[in-house]
Amino acid sequence: MRTTVLTTTALAALCLLAPASPASPASPAGPAPATRTAPQPRLGSCAPGELCLWAKPGFTGARHVHELSGIDIESCVPLPAGAGAHALANRTGRPVTAYQSAECAETGEFETYPGGGTWVPQTPYRVRAFKVWEN
Repeated sequence: MRTTVLTTTALAALCLLAPASPASPASPAGPAPATRTAPQPRLGSCAPGELCLWAKPGFTGARHVHELSGIDIESCVPLPAGAGAHALANRTGRPVTAYQSAECAETGEFETYPGGGTWVPQTPYRVRAFKVWEN
């Protein structure tokens, strides 16, 4: 009796480990479909030397692009009235502080992101202004 149980258990284990062929009774529907790997998330387009801000999370929605040549370093740069960002990419090569306040007030939320290529698909608050630092 014990030999029968062990043999049945061993056969069941082999059936689970062996791949089923299309004609096998164990898989009447044919072979299992190939598993697909999930596509890698695509980061938003932002060139070196730019600060890119998107209106919606996941690098979607309206995009605002700022280049170092058009920014006063260490000055508050508000986004256009009514605009805000929920995703950003900092490729300026300099630290950038993103502010919840349109006046760069430190009484609201703010976060500084390194300039070596920081990609933030969802900011913790609506960004309304930013400041680029010398270093």
